[in-house]
Amino acid sequence: MSPLLKIRSERDQMSAIERRIADYLLENAHLLRDYSSQQLANALGISQSSVVKFSQKLGFKGYPDLKYSIGEAVARGDGHDDGAAAVAAPTDPHAALADRLWHGKARAEEETRLINPRDRIDAIAECIQGARRVFIIGLGEDGIPARALAMKLAMIGILGVHHFDPVLMAASTATATQDDVLLVFSEQGKQTALCHLARTFRETGGKVVSVTRHTPNPLRAHADFSLLVSAHDERAHVEPLLYQSALQHLLDLIFILLCERGQGRLSQLDSNAERIQDMLDT
Repeated sequence: MSPLLKIRSERDQMSAIERRIADYLLENAHLLRDYSSQQLANALGISQSSVVKFSQKLGFKGYPDLKYSIGEAVARGDGHDDGAAAVAAPTDPHAALADRLWHGKARAEEETRLINPRDRIDAIAECIQGARRVFIIGLGEDGIPARALAMKLAMIGILGVHHFDPVLMAASTATATQDDVLLVFSEQGKQTALCHLARTFRETGGKVVSVTRHTPNPLRAHADFSLLVSAHDERAHVEPLLYQSALQHLLDLIFILLCERGQGRLSQLDSNAERIQDMLDT
């Protein structure tokens, strides 16, 4: 695994000092060849031993090994900046733009996969599979993937209740039981109404699944399971695209698990797809 991917995937579990080191390495990966451990420590205002311990915690013998590995990653185009090395000489501007976007999406999807271990994905899929009802909510742009997932679940015979209004959702979940599941989509995980909804839903005994960025946020504190998305880009108009791509990849994985593990799900999907096509053809 690229050391830069490893740093991004583990950043959420790091201490405050470790996060400072991690952020500096990610933002200045292409400059590290000129930095000794002491120079890096001086730049961050921390001790040299903190840099060494950080390197060892990532599985390296010391800072020189970490620096060398990061240098190789940058050369391969795994750096924070999608790397000019990762994109061929732009003889066609559109091709170069498309290639860079593809690399960014691929990196975001890989990071997202790394921070969502298999057992967590399996647990969430099983939770949805066995639920009596699956309540799904997302506000604003978060409502788009939420609605799409509700439609997919309906196609395979799983009862999904989708709302884009927390007041309507609160009314719908008033009768929730321990056999129900609530999926809450919120990129930043900071909406007070959604946190309140998740908290009251758990009080009924139901399971809450939050879908947010991998950074710490209030919504995750109220969830039984958390689906995490890692997507970074210095361009404000590109980063949301990477987030949406990585999130969709994660949701598609869970949908496939539900289709292939649930008895009769695939036949239900085929039947519903055929019925809908007949309606569209008439």
